[in-house]
Amino acid sequence: MRFKTSLLSTALLLSVSLAQAQTGAAGMAATVMRIWSDSLEVQPGRPVRWSYDQGVVLEGFTGLWKRTGDQRYFRYIQRSMDHFIDTNGNIRTYQLKDYNIDNIKNGRVILTLYKATKDNKYKLAADLLREQLRQQPRTNDGGFWHKKRYPYQMWLDGLYMGEPFYAEYAALFGEDSAFRDITRQFVLMEEHARDPRTGLLYHAWDESKEQRWANKTTGQSPNFWGRAMGWYAMALVDALEYYPSVNPGRDSLIAILNRTAAAIRKYQDDKTGCWYQVLDKAGSKGNYVEASASCMFVYALAKGMRLGYLPKTYRSVAQKGYNGILKQFIRKNPEGDITLGGTVSVAGLGGEPYRDGSYAYYLSEKVIDNDAKGVGAYLLAANEMETMTK
Repeated sequence: MRFKTSLLSTALLLSVSLAQAQTGAAGMAATVMRIWSDSLEVQPGRPVRWSYDQGVVLEGFTGLWKRTGDQRYFRYIQRSMDHFIDTNGNIRTYQLKDYNIDNIKNGRVILTLYKATKDNKYKLAADLLREQLRQQPRTNDGGFWHKKRYPYQMWLDGLYMGEPFYAEYAALFGEDSAFRDITRQFVLMEEHARDPRTGLLYHAWDESKEQRWANKTTGQSPNFWGRAMGWYAMALVDALEYYPSVNPGRDSLIAILNRTAAAIRKYQDDKTGCWYQVLDKAGSKGNYVEASASCMFVYALAKGMRLGYLPKTYRSVAQKGYNGILKQFIRKNPEGDITLGGTVSVAGLGGEPYRDGSYAYYLSEKVIDNDAKGVGAYLLAANEMETMTK
């Protein structure tokens, strides 16, 4: 009887292991290496450009490589970055003078390669991105503009694009004074964009209040976009990882993270375990649960718990979210890997044609399969959840 029970337990563990291999981080990585075998072609038929989408995917690969030790993942990371970085540390298609904070994102992957190889070209490329942050235009109270062509605007997205690299670079190269500036970015974003009633943060804030999307009193954009909040939550846990334990800003960021996590828990959909495209309008016509935001929230909560920034009571929130992601968005492919559905392709503010930040606007953007931002966020979430449950 004991032998039969042992066999049954072994079979059950094996089936769970196989299911995880098919649907988890390894399954998603297999898809990436199949459909983007040489480089991340976000828009088929167009030349590949330096893009933050690739950085999100490759950070997922970094987590998988560190967790498994499988060198295939490291080789994929290195080949993808070497497509852009020459021996002198120049980055193909990157323009510092655009002052686009999105372009900082891939710097974390560059730092991973530098730490692993000690190849100076990666140090030089990272230095170039650090120089952009030194020159990046700022609001009057010191917040980074999102882009040169979006003056006086801070976006939640930008905190993820810039601050984790800034913190990792500062920790690696001894720029202790930089942490005060990094802390200021998070404090300002919360101060200007957080809604005290919901605890959620608006997508963006315009200091000048000149944008058509900006509230003429507060400068805030009109809605709470799921992925924007996801970027912000991930930025907090990723930047915190590099804070010195005695730095006073660390406590500030942990407090912000806990307020953010409370809002995330409040707006989790009870039925699916996921989160909506427009977070506070679950019952409104046309709204839908969205994959990338759901993955980002699961990642931020799971990592925040693992590193001790969040209480373990968030485990049930993260687990319910991850189960919902697997059920709502993951499909198995004939090739043996997986597809992630349900990711909104893009959402922004201003520009041409003009994006007004309205509820109707956020529902107008296409929802697609295997969007790189969603794929990267899924890799990050799956890595954390697989670490949590092993």
